[in-house]
Amino acid sequence: MLIRGESGTGKELVAQAVHYGSRRSEGPFIRVNCAALPESLIESELFGHEKGAFSGAVRQREGRFERASGGTIFLDEIGELTGAIQLSLLRVLQEHEFERVGGTKVLKADVRVVTATNRPLELDMEEGRFREDLYYRLNVFPIHVPPLRDRRTDIILLADHFIEKYRKRHERSIVRLSTPAIDLLMAYHWPGNVRELENAIERAVLLADGKVIHARLLPPSLQMAKVGEGRSGPLNVQLDVLEKELIIDALKMKKGNRAAAARHLGISERIMGLRVEKYGLT
Repeated sequence: MLIRGESGTGKELVAQAVHYGSRRSEGPFIRVNCAALPESLIESELFGHEKGAFSGAVRQREGRFERASGGTIFLDEIGELTGAIQLSLLRVLQEHEFERVGGTKVLKADVRVVTATNRPLELDMEEGRFREDLYYRLNVFPIHVPPLRDRRTDIILLADHFIEKYRKRHERSIVRLSTPAIDLLMAYHWPGNVRELENAIERAVLLADGKVIHARLLPPSLQMAKVGEGRSGPLNVQLDVLEKELIIDALKMKKGNRAAAARHLGISERIMGLRVEKYGLT
């Protein structure tokens, strides 16, 4: 299985869903970040080694494939593997067997292999960096995870999930996002995808001093996204966002009563009416 998608889209979560929704759910789920392992160690990490196989190998060691027996091994950043390791992986996929580094005993691999990448593997094949036979063996069941900007209906659902997660972790009393905060989340293009959204929500939860996450608590990158709407600069943008947020919260608090909301904010009813019209509030 090959999961494709940009960095931060949640490819590992898809792999976990495949594992825990299958008959192998009682078995282990072993994650390997191929890009994070040094080239000199990755073969040993994946397949294990025998005592004395190389300098520092003072005992026999199981590899990740042995530890994943009966379950699933998730190979993230599969496009970063060297040619030699790609060949060993192809053998595992085709023959369901491997050998430890420095060993001669053939071991059976009772494991589901799920891989993921954000690289253009087709281009890597053309340039000789990725084996064609391995690509076609992995691509039997491809899954494409779209970027967050292409699935905007998920943004608020994910934000609510992360609020609940970090509210419990940091023992905060956050219960909701303000309307302007939601507007900022929905308007942003999320180059870092779900990972960036999670970081933004955790930051806001830590900064919040009440039960509501206001727009001003979100990262500056989200505030700056409004600059392209025709205003003169970031200060005006942030002031408008803050003003709109305060007016909406006051109207909600006073159940839509403009006069009461104006008194709460210390402004005249005329100013309140102008601001409601300015921001298109109902």
